[in-house]
Amino acid sequence: MQYLVMFFIALIICSIGFRKYVWFISLGYGFSIAALGIAMIFFFRRYMSAVLLCICLLLFIYGIRLGGYLLISELKLSSYNAAMKKEIKSDVTIVGKILIWITCALLYTLQVSPVFFRLSNGGETGVTTLIGAVIMALGIVLESAADIQKTMAKKKNPKRFVDTGLFRIVRCPNYFGEVLFWTGVFVSGVTALHGPVRWICALLGYVGIIYVMFSGARRLEMRQNRNYGDDPEYQKYVKTVPILIPFVPLYSVEKYSFLVA
Repeated sequence: MQYLVMFFIALIICSIGFRKYVWFISLGYGFSIAALGIAMIFFFRRYMSAVLLCICLLLFIYGIRLGGYLLISELKLSSYNAAMKKEIKSDVTIVGKILIWITCALLYTLQVSPVFFRLSNGGETGVTTLIGAVIMALGIVLESAADIQKTMAKKKNPKRFVDTGLFRIVRCPNYFGEVLFWTGVFVSGVTALHGPVRWICALLGYVGIIYVMFSGARRLEMRQNRNYGDDPEYQKYVKTVPILIPFVPLYSVEKYSFLVA
């Protein structure tokens, strides 16, 4: 019953996407995760351990930071809005919007399911729970640092691609931070996944967000190729720096047309 309530919470927040389609997967995403973190604190407050409280707060911090960053981008950055208009469909039918609304709310609920299952088991914690929390925190720090570095670099030279700081190691460090964060969520609850239903829910949420991150990296790569493709320095950069996972020699995902989000 509590899991169903969480799904409805995500549905309510994601409904802002009916005002602007991109908000299903941007503001609706960030603020849904924040709300789900708080909801789990409320549902399981009677036996919430310190580690699990930290994990739920990390979900809240992650969602508020992401949602706030995207909201500021929406309000202040004309270049961001222009890019989103080109990359996100605007002629979606009402049926299509309803389907994406439900799908997004379900995905966001599935993403936090490892934490929910851990709590619903009685909140028992172990080494994997602590490790997961540490990985989540590292993911937030990495993603935040990448966003700050990109903003500073663009202020200094708005017409140049970013290849400083974390961007020297990986071309999408903010997306890698997301991958790291959700890997931590999965690890934190992996020993609480008893039975096929729980495993399916947790894996669908984890694989789903990894797919979204690779799709986002593909969109970014295609946009950067259009903007900087004639720049020799950019060509050298993309051939030597991995696109999403540091030190893994995957330099391009543009050809993988199945990565559509």
